[in-house]
Amino acid sequence: MKRALIALSLVNLILSACASKSTTTPAQTVSAGGAAPAATPTTPGTIATSISAPTTGNYRIPPQKASWQIQYTGEIDINLDVDVFNLDLFETSSSVIEALHQRGVFVMCYFSAGSYEDWRPDSSRFPSEVWGKEMEGWPGEKWLDIRRLDLLAPIMEARLGLAARKGCDGVDLDNVNGYDNDTGFPLTYDDQITYNVFLARLAHSQGLAIGLKNDLEQIPDLLPYFDWILNEECFTRQECHHLLPFIQAGKPVFVVEYETPPQEFCPQANQMGFNALHKNWELDAYRTDCQQFSAP
Repeated sequence: MKRALIALSLVNLILSACASKSTTTPAQTVSAGGAAPAATPTTPGTIATSISAPTTGNYRIPPQKASWQIQYTGEIDINLDVDVFNLDLFETSSSVIEALHQRGVFVMCYFSAGSYEDWRPDSSRFPSEVWGKEMEGWPGEKWLDIRRLDLLAPIMEARLGLAARKGCDGVDLDNVNGYDNDTGFPLTYDDQITYNVFLARLAHSQGLAIGLKNDLEQIPDLLPYFDWILNEECFTRQECHHLLPFIQAGKPVFVVEYETPPQEFCPQANQMGFNALHKNWELDAYRTDCQQFSAP
């Protein structure tokens, strides 16, 4: 608990220095001060100290029901008729984002906030002391010691700054559930809450919306701070009911399934109000949109 309180103090000090950015042509824009009221932890493992909500910046948010595409490999078809595009922050140019904006598309920019990737252009900024165990199946990627906000905060602030400068409307931050994985560090529930709320407040202060990636068990505590959730394989794992608080709060739920065929999950996804896709594991251009799917 002492570590969590110290980290929260550091969060407030760091964010007090962040500059705000506003968007000018949002389909829906909210002020950061009104978007995320202070939350009181509701589950036994959560931090006892309330975390103040963001107080600066305006940012655009996607509609609750949206057609979308997520693509990180292959040639990007920017003419695809969708409301939302999820693209890699480092691999996507400002010109692509601007072209999408000209059609009113909401652009999510992806990067990993919970892991070190040795192929990223800023990889040299991560000191080896924050490297944990290698992520299974991902050579060159290691979990991060998210307790070290003193070392990670400047890196994450720079990445969010890059997203803002490129024109991203929001960010999709991966691997923000390290506490529930074998990272090589004794991360706790409280450590993860502190880190994730730090990321949400920092994104909002830079005029960026932010989505929660997976991390289902912490939804009761993190819902007030995040503008949508993006989940992978909740139907395959039979855990989609955890996502319903976002629907009940009027926030979008984006779901990606890889192994389960569309006919086995799309009808239920539509009934639950999710924006669900069937994708290949490599996240190329292929997509089956559940909202347009009809069983043979």
